Amino acid sequence: MFDFEILTAFVTNVLFVTVLGWYLITNLQWYDYKLSRVILKHHKPHWHVMYFFIPFIAYYTTDEFFPIFFYFAVLPSIFVWHKKLDKKLVLTWRVKRFLILLISLVLFQDVLCTLKEACGTYGVLMPLAIAYIGSIMIEKFLFVAFKKEAKKKLSSIQNLQIVAITGSYGKTSIKNFVAEILSTKYNVYATPRSVNTLGGIMRDVNESLPADTEIYVCEAGARQSGDIYDITTFLEPQVVVVGKVGEAHLEYFKTLKNIIATKLEIMQSPRLKRAFIHTSVTDEPHDKVTFFGDNIQNIDANIDATTFELKIDDDILSLNTNILGSFQTMNIEAAVNIAKNFSMSNEEIIKAVRKLTPVEHRLQKIVAGGKIIIDDGYNGNIDGILEGVRLCSLHEGRKVIVTPGLVESSDELNLKLIDAINDVFDIVIVTGALNSALFDKNLTVTNKTILHDKSKIQDVLASQTTAGDIILFANDAPNFI
Repeated sequence: MFDFEILTAFVTNVLFVTVLGWYLITNLQWYDYKLSRVILKHHKPHWHVMYFFIPFIAYYTTDEFFPIFFYFAVLPSIFVWHKKLDKKLVLTWRVKRFLILLISLVLFQDVLCTLKEACGTYGVLMPLAIAYIGSIMIEKFLFVAFKKEAKKKLSSIQNLQIVAITGSYGKTSIKNFVAEILSTKYNVYATPRSVNTLGGIMRDVNESLPADTEIYVCEAGARQSGDIYDITTFLEPQVVVVGKVGEAHLEYFKTLKNIIATKLEIMQSPRLKRAFIHTSVTDEPHDKVTFFGDNIQNIDANIDATTFELKIDDDILSLNTNILGSFQTMNIEAAVNIAKNFSMSNEEIIKAVRKLTPVEHRLQKIVAGGKIIIDDGYNGNIDGILEGVRLCSLHEGRKVIVTPGLVESSDELNLKLIDAINDVFDIVIVTGALNSALFDKNLTVTNKTILHDKSKIQDVLASQTTAGDIILFANDAPNFI
């Protein structure tokens, strides 16, 4: 009986520590592996109480009854929590290294305690703390090695031109437009999806950058001051873009002034030859800077296509594209400026712009079952969402919007969005808890649904929408937000 109790305590401790570690690393992955952000910036801190602190306290207070609590309460609740996540843990090598280190430590601790019969209760906090600290040390060592390797690879590609793009809004769109236009004439490689951190860029260079690349187009993102500087001094781009800047990620930067200062760190590239800066950022003249954003005229943007005229140098280009959204014209303008910088002719540019493909989840039009779907799930700024609302207003049938509102923004901007929704939509589905109270209070649309469980969206849409409707998916915050 005694041996069975020891075995039960041993196995339970190993599983319990592993479960807590799984919860911890999942949250760390969401918040860029910053423990301070997991603790202080988490949008659902009650999860920490439910899935970490209560089980942790119970482990040391329930004695021999803890295995019952663990197997019949903690384990099932963590399983259900993980099952409902729409952004589950990705088993990257960093995550695998953490979990392997954690499990090794807890096994070593428990075996040692069992053999020496020196532990009344197996430890929980110690293996978690050592695994976290050890993981940080390992990642820092590997980071330096990977950075050196990536720097060497960049230097080995002769005559490589690097274009770095930052901004609050539209940097992924600009990156894709630049890559598509330039690739009609050059060997171009661009960072995939929304890879825009220094670690992600380094990994992309090491694993995916082709040796015959002529132009590398890279997106640079930031969560704090110095992030853009670190990317810039690593890449040393010859051409940079600062797209439109606004009140995005105010939770981290606090003021618009701080956001602008961080984005302009990209100007510190030691090999800088040319910079294209949106007029929302600064009007300070610089011999290497070309401003963009005010040279667009005669825009006709509907749910089928966008046409506009662009004044560049002494020419006026008449451009036509399948890209939706009037705000995308400024992102295309930035790409056209870069194309001109790389000596592409007006004819080549006009042809390339006509062939641009929609950026996935950014005002991407899909027709299914007689319904028009505007997928703007990756667009989290007020200007972009309002443009999606405007496009929907052009539709003659019923209009439906699915949105969590703006994330990492202000109530003032969310109220501005609510006013626009009230003027246009017949059906409103608010997802998530972050802005639900604000929307519920201020929405005047008769048919509104506050949906805390995103897994039910399809059922709600199936029951409330019919052929002929237009459905806008505006922003798509993961349910941990």
